[in-house]
Amino acid sequence: MRKEAASRLVIAIDGPAGAGKSTLAARLAQKIGYINLESGAMYRALALKALASRVALDDEAALVRLAEGAQIELRPEGEGNRVLLDGRDVSQRIREPDVTDAASKLSVHPRVREWMVARQREMGAQGGIIMEGRDIGTKVFPDAEVKIFLDAAPEVRGDRRFRQKPSLPPQAVVAELRERDRRDRTRPASPLAPAPDAVIIDSTEMTIDEVIARAEAIIAKKSPAIGRRPSSEK
Repeated sequence: MRKEAASRLVIAIDGPAGAGKSTLAARLAQKIGYINLESGAMYRALALKALASRVALDDEAALVRLAEGAQIELRPEGEGNRVLLDGRDVSQRIREPDVTDAASKLSVHPRVREWMVARQREMGAQGGIIMEGRDIGTKVFPDAEVKIFLDAAPEVRGDRRFRQKPSLPPQAVVAELRERDRRDRTRPASPLAPAPDAVIIDSTEMTIDEVIARAEAIIAKKSPAIGRRPSSEK
């Protein structure tokens, strides 16, 4: 554990698509005054650059070259981040289905993940951050003081995603999530899996407020000062 860990923890939140990681990370960061580093947004930004540059998503070498020339910046704002790609705000564009699907495909490449992990470690080196993704507690920050694996049944995750993009039939959304789960769990580089020391939260039958309360209790065990903060200071 780092010397500053008592006051500036690294909090890793992993889990499958649609589990609610982004919402949990953003809400927690706002409550405890930490920076929310959204790893998925970084992959999506690179995916958008690949689509715009017509770089094939199965061309690992070309994707790495593209990444090395990309400027991806996360700026905390409200309950989320503004995402800048080469100086341009792409916060909304990277949430669209074509970019999300492309990000899932390029993230299977080991060298792309190595580049991303290096950047993410640089961004979180001083602690005081919450980072969510697929391999934060296992690969990016294996020494994180707090590791949470947030999960939920595929049908529940599908329903949540359907509410976000009702243009697709519910069955199609669930099928899409199952395919993403398959890719994430079977990829050779950092497959999706809970870290051995992660606390698993199954949010299938929980509200977001219940999930946040559970996560805060987990964090308070590592940093009692956070747990003692009045709600007005969170």
